[in-house]
Amino acid sequence: MAKKENTQEIGFEQQIWKAADKLRGNLDASEYKSVVLGLIFLKYISDKFEERYSELLEEGDGFEEDRDEYTYQSIFFVPPQARWSTIAAQAHTPEIGKVIDEAMRQIEYENPKLKGVLPKNFARQELDKRRLGDVVDLFTNVKMAEKGDTRDILGRTYEYCLSKFAEQEGKNAGEFYTPTCIVRTLVEVIQPYHGRVYDPCCGSGGMFVQSTDFVKHHAGKINDLSIYGQESNPTTWKMATMNLAIRGIEADLGQFNADTFFKDCHKDKRFDFILANPPFNMKEWGGDQLKDDRRWKYGVPPEGNANFAWLQHMIYHLYEDHGRIGMVLANGSLSSQTNNEGDIRRAIVEDDLVEGIIAMPTQLFYRTQIPVSLWILDRQKKRPRKTLFIDARNMGTMVTRSLREFTADDIAKVADAFNAFRDGTLENEKGFCAAVSTDDIAKQDYVLTPGRYVGIAEVEDDGEPFEEKMTRLTKELGEVFEESNRLQEQIKKNLEAIGFGM
Repeated sequence: MAKKENTQEIGFEQQIWKAADKLRGNLDASEYKSVVLGLIFLKYISDKFEERYSELLEEGDGFEEDRDEYTYQSIFFVPPQARWSTIAAQAHTPEIGKVIDEAMRQIEYENPKLKGVLPKNFARQELDKRRLGDVVDLFTNVKMAEKGDTRDILGRTYEYCLSKFAEQEGKNAGEFYTPTCIVRTLVEVIQPYHGRVYDPCCGSGGMFVQSTDFVKHHAGKINDLSIYGQESNPTTWKMATMNLAIRGIEADLGQFNADTFFKDCHKDKRFDFILANPPFNMKEWGGDQLKDDRRWKYGVPPEGNANFAWLQHMIYHLYEDHGRIGMVLANGSLSSQTNNEGDIRRAIVEDDLVEGIIAMPTQLFYRTQIPVSLWILDRQKKRPRKTLFIDARNMGTMVTRSLREFTADDIAKVADAFNAFRDGTLENEKGFCAAVSTDDIAKQDYVLTPGRYVGIAEVEDDGEPFEEKMTRLTKELGEVFEESNRLQEQIKKNLEAIGFGM
């Protein structure tokens, strides 16, 4: 989230995080994460149930305990023992952990699609029950804390807590969290207005959340999108299921977690939009067992790096006559010529699929400096045999000493460049963007590094004559040297005064 947005949006989110952070104690990060996110999910589905429950009570037909009255509106049925009022009433009893665990079991029993998804680790001794009760109180007062849709409030809280967990877990966070600014950039460029959206390594579901937000912000309807995904990590798969449920997003993530390369849950499906942030430079992905796979249309990907396996998997899942891909890849994929990667890249470029490449700035990910680029592919390019290169490496704003944010203005600049490129109105800008023919890319041996094509930005002439500037700078440098010598002599005297002469 951008810093300026945080100051406007996070109030309740910060309260929840601050209180929940006290719960951590001796819990492992993954266990603690499931505790916090599980509570958010439990509060959300209980609120939606209570809202519908009140409507049925007013109707007066006695259907308030009829499960079908909820499920046909895609509302989870919450049995009496699992309702938030029951939990809140026992918030400050020693049994609160057991009460929440039982609520989770009851909800799974009543809603088969949640079977095995919800965390049931609240009764463990390591979890401070007094502090757990305090967090329950905070959730109980959520409607008093903020005005607006509870689903929106809790959805924001879930996303905020995911980002804080990512910050704490560092480079391991890539398994479940892609920085929101990167996701928004992909979504604004890909523009998934309607159709099927797919992410073969969906993490906690951020690509889907931003896609549906994009549709809403452009006066569309969430139901215009059909969501499909897959995730190999079982804990992360559960997080995604809860994240999407809180947002009211219907999704097919497969019946369980599974390895995308070896158990493709959607192998016979094709999609309009594919958005993904696959693991960078994944070495042990099982390529030696998949050499004859039908997905490798452009060449067998190397066993020691899955980057072009992911890319070809996604191309395979596009409709044959249309569809766009937006994905994150480590920069090595732009230029590598080893282990067949150069040949695969050349074949994809010559098939006229690469619409654009965006070189992103460093320090966008928590505690990893791997530079990345965004690949934009399109089955129906508006500009055949043309590719847009954008060098955004100098963009973004540092929000901490180690973390950079790609701001809303940065995202808009990149998206506007793509819109102009598609309309045929783009003017190349040195140091930022260039529309390049496939023939010119071939002359560069199919290397896709944007810096090769956009050049260096022109430095604005400040009007000061060269001779005058050199005279001034030389004088300033001499003054710096004089001050350096003075300080050096002073340091020597100080050391001699305490018996450490040089």
